[in-house]
Parts: sequence; C-alpha cells; structure tokens
Amino acid sequence: MTRMGKLIAHHMVESTQTSAHVQSFVECDVTNVWNWRNKVKNTFAKREGENLTFTPIFMEAVAKALKDFPMMNISVDGNNIIKRKNINLGMAAALPDGNLIVPVIKNADRLNLVGMSKAVNDLANRARENKLKPDEIQGGTYTVTNVGTFGSIMGTPIINQPQVGILALGAIRKVPAVIETPEGDFIGIRHKMFLSHSYDHRVVNGALGGQFVKRVAEYLEAWDVNREI
Repeated sequence: MTRMGKLIAHHMVESTQTSAHVQSFVECDVTNVWNWRNKVKNTFAKREGENLTFTPIFMEAVAKALKDFPMMNISVDGNNIIKRKNINLGMAAALPDGNLIVPVIKNADRLNLVGMSKAVNDLANRARENKLKPDEIQGGTYTVTNVGTFGSIMGTPIINQPQVGILALGAIRKVPAVIETPEGDFIGIRHKMFLSHSYDHRVVNGALGGQFVKRVAEYLEAWDVNREI
C-alpha cells in the first residue's frame, strides 16, 4: 500500500467500527434535469468556458435538503452532537492512482448554480492533478459520492467521519415507467437513478435518514425545465 492507501484503509475501518451504518434508497426521476441540461449545456459552455455536468445540480439539491434537515448536518464527538452552522459539501473524487480524495465545497448553500459548477469543476480538476491545498480537503459536514460514474446503479458508501451521512449517486438510466395523467396511467420512457443514503444510526433514525434522501429526490424531480442558467 502507498502512504495514502494506508491512511484511507485506516479511515474506512475506523468508520465502520465507529458508526452503526444503515441505508435508505430512493428512486428518482431526473427526466426534467436531463432535458434541461441538454438544452442549456452548449450556451453554458460558450458563456462560462467550461462544461455543465450533473454534479453541481445534485450538489445544489443536497445543500437545499440539508437546510431543510439540519440534523443531517451534524457531527459526533464522543457523546456530544455538534450542529454545524455552515454547509460544507465533500465531493468524493477518484485519483489517477485509484485512491480517493474528498475536496470540500465550503458554504455550498450560498452558491448559485454557476458558482457551484465552477467550484465542482475546479476542485475535480485539481484533485486529478494532485494540486489541492490541505484546507480544501478539510471541514466537510456532509459527503456526496458518484458511483454512477463507474456504471453502478446504487451503492452503500462508508461514512466520512466525523460526519453522519453520505449520499451515493447511481447511474442515470433510461427505463420504462408508469406516468400518471388526468386521463389515466401510461407507460413511458423516463431517465431515472437511485439515490443511496448511508447514515449513522447512533444519531440519525430511519425517519430522518429516509426523509432527507426523499427531499433530495423531490428537489430533482421538481426541476424547472424553463430555469435560466
């Protein structure tokens, strides 16, 4: 193992020994998000000089859900619960050598989508080039990992201590789905994905863990296809 590999291995084992991991899964219809991104991505690239990926869209939904459920934005210190005032989103990124690093978007709830996109792209690019500063991988209050990048439809990620939750984003797939209309139910083709939420059952019960990930899905499903970028 490399030095970083040893640190990651220790961190993972320590987390499973510390937290009582439990998972909730929600299937999310992201057809509106998919169509909207396709509509605006070329304009965005021309105007901003970089790509609009799905990650900042998901990060925005997570930040909004954390504002709705502040008891997911906490950490545990012994028998004490520490409520975090700032929403600092960790973004798990794969390094060229196969190791993982988690750069942090500070005060993510205060960024608009353009700001979030620039922060995501900048941190991801510098992570790949091993150019992150120490303070850019510290201070996270909640973590998001994209397992869909590798084709997985869902995952059961390990909590990034001392946080109490981590959300895995599954691959977006075209699937047949029931569409409810005033005229009745129909089968149609929709873009769907699974959101997998691992949380610390010492301090987060199933109701909170389940409601939080459902709220993330609700924000994504209610995406405004006429939204201006």
